[in-house]
Amino acid sequence: MSNDVIVVGGGVIGLTTAIVLAESGRRVRVWCRQRPRESTSAVAGALWWPYRIEPEERVGDWALTSLRVYEELALKPEETGVRLVDGLHAGARLGGLGPWAAEVPGLREDPEGLRARLPLIDMPTHLGWLERRLVEAGGTVEVRDAERLPDAPLVVNCTGLGARGLIPDPQVRPVRGQLVVVENPGIREWYTSVEDEGEESTYFMPQPYGLLLGGTAQEDDWNLAPDPATAERIVARCALIHPEIADARVLGHRVGLRPVRDSGVRVEHQLGPHVGELVHNYGHGGAGVTVAWGCAEEAAALATTSSG
Repeated sequence: MSNDVIVVGGGVIGLTTAIVLAESGRRVRVWCRQRPRESTSAVAGALWWPYRIEPEERVGDWALTSLRVYEELALKPEETGVRLVDGLHAGARLGGLGPWAAEVPGLREDPEGLRARLPLIDMPTHLGWLERRLVEAGGTVEVRDAERLPDAPLVVNCTGLGARGLIPDPQVRPVRGQLVVVENPGIREWYTSVEDEGEESTYFMPQPYGLLLGGTAQEDDWNLAPDPATAERIVARCALIHPEIADARVLGHRVGLRPVRDSGVRVEHQLGPHVGELVHNYGHGGAGVTVAWGCAEEAAALATTSSG
């Protein structure tokens, strides 16, 4: 059986999966519609936390595997884009979390919610680092638009929202996220007050390039253009927590479409019909960064098993 693998999709899921495969000795090519730093992953606020992702019984292990990787990468933050940062999940309680929470170092309750020191990732920097790591392992990244799955002995499908038309999988749909980047007025901790339902939430993340303010969770909305009224409400909500945010200079606006799948993340092996062996790894919603390495290891194991 050929040792070649084509990974379709160049976001954080595709790159981490490709790295695990390449570092195990496979010859890996990543096909992506645009460079990784231009993907949906580049827009993410990228705080490690299992947010709006199913199936619950599998997410904990994936997330904890990824957490251990990010803790190591945080030793070189300028290179990897990963830092460990303190913050507050306002209103959250340990009783509302799964068993995985007991294994998160320093996660604790106080009257305001849950406090923790968690990985916070500068995604443009991190995606660049992932691409370099893949190349160092012998992999390649090719910008090409895959209108159908490639005819190859082994393909790993990490196309996110693209899986809706490519597979096709009608369970995959967008949940629109809009963010505002402002000059950081001196805020050093992240903050979230995020509901599992509803289209608007409040969070901010201190990144090297500015303070990232959010956000929205607009289901089945494909609009990639920032909405000025939505941006104003985002700033206003964040300013209720830190009033100085109201006067911070706006640096930019971001919109990303989270690739949600109704029945949860799909990590599984499938035979053809158009390719020899096919492994799926998509549908991660708003928590792709959180589970990336755990899902990558599982998908790579399926790829190894399927190819003998």
